[in-house]
Amino acid sequence: MDSFTTILICLIITNTRWIVAREGEWRSATATYTNETDGPIITDIIISGGACGYGDLHKTYGKYSAGLSTGLFNRGSTCGGCFEVRCVDHIHWCLQGSPSVIVTATDFCPPNYGLPNDYGGWCNYPREHFEMSKSAFTEMAEKQADIVPVQYRRVNCERNGGLRFTLLGHSHFYQVLITNVGLDGEVIAVKVKGSKTGWIPMGRNWGQNWQCDIDLSGQPLSFEGHQQQ
Repeated sequence: MDSFTTILICLIITNTRWIVAREGEWRSATATYTNETDGPIITDIIISGGACGYGDLHKTYGKYSAGLSTGLFNRGSTCGGCFEVRCVDHIHWCLQGSPSVIVTATDFCPPNYGLPNDYGGWCNYPREHFEMSKSAFTEMAEKQADIVPVQYRRVNCERNGGLRFTLLGHSHFYQVLITNVGLDGEVIAVKVKGSKTGWIPMGRNWGQNWQCDIDLSGQPLSFEGHQQQ
């Protein structure tokens, strides 16, 4: 434990290269909401950290978090990406003027093939669907709506306070969770370099948790990250 504490204190964040994302075109999807409290928007996150590994989303990304269906989640590589979402084509449920809300991809909305795609199986493949917090959902649609048609597009993420690195592991297993990523929001590749090593590629463990099976204890560390071009 002492050696791992030394890593945490000596962490150096350098050589990070991020590529600016392009604003995407509007696409069609659907959206629902979950009832959030003071904790995460999806109950399982309290225990598991969610499919992206962010932990308590209320503290990490606030109410502007969304679970994505299989078609959007892309096996976790979309974690951290930002989407502008607006309610469309529903005169009763969409708020006047079709205001939009920007959400961060933070979790996976699993399919339910026991229900039809258009009646409960909102996240069944290949549907594109957003499961939002009630607070975010009601900025664009009426609360009484069960599901609304939406348009969405990828946008750059605006973050304050810089990148955040959460370190886990031990002498033979090193893991880092990367959050608060701006621009494209996604991280698609990560390398780590200790004062006694060269650059070492890290593999995606799950979501935005990256790992390598190298003993990095007692060394200042640098990270190099890459985003989608």
